[in-house]
Amino acid sequence: MDRTVRTVEDVLQLLDGLFAPQADRWSADAGSWWDGFYADRSKPVPFFVPKPDENLVSYLDRGLITPGRALDLGCGPGRNALHLASLGFEVDAVDLSPAAIAWARERAHETAADVRFVCGDAFSLPDTGLSGPYDLIYDSGCFHHLAPHRRVSYLALLERHLAPGGRFGIVCFADGAMGSDLPDAEVYRQGGLDGGLAYSARSLRVIFRDLTEIELRRMHDEPPDSSCFGEPFLWAGLFGRDD
Repeated sequence: MDRTVRTVEDVLQLLDGLFAPQADRWSADAGSWWDGFYADRSKPVPFFVPKPDENLVSYLDRGLITPGRALDLGCGPGRNALHLASLGFEVDAVDLSPAAIAWARERAHETAADVRFVCGDAFSLPDTGLSGPYDLIYDSGCFHHLAPHRRVSYLALLERHLAPGGRFGIVCFADGAMGSDLPDAEVYRQGGLDGGLAYSARSLRVIFRDLTEIELRRMHDEPPDSSCFGEPFLWAGLFGRDD
């Protein structure tokens, strides 16, 4: 008989176990899956391009975010982290995949960018050697790969590491465009995320209601010759912490 659940983290780990191993994209055990995803750098994956998100560039151009300490969650090959560093940010970047971090470090070496790339679990950020507070926490494509219960961990991360007056930026799958539109309960019944969960504008506003919405819109569609990355099937949001 197993009766060991006594903390919130125990409950979250129990819920992690309801998903088939191949459906796991968010726990520390998922690194090997992401390594396989990043193994072929020539794949026509839109966000493999060495370009920053168009919305991030827009926030910077309009002064909605200004240089300070930044954390890039699920940084992948580092395109947004490198852009922030080029503009004077002190950047920490974390990803579960050793392959992604190796690629990001190669790009940083090629551009002489100063970014601290770390392989690890953002939900256990102190274990990676990283710590806040951060003036900017930016997530392009990580949030929609979390199972519903791990939103609790995600919000706790923001609460612990986003500085008062800081900014939180997010890019994620949009409802009716990409990803699964199944209700949260159905996600558990099927035991998988179908490649990622889609969100409506309303659901994002509910989830991040403790932050102040600055902007929430669809990403702009950027042509291949653009200096930025943009796809209209994604939401781009910017929120602020007032306290």
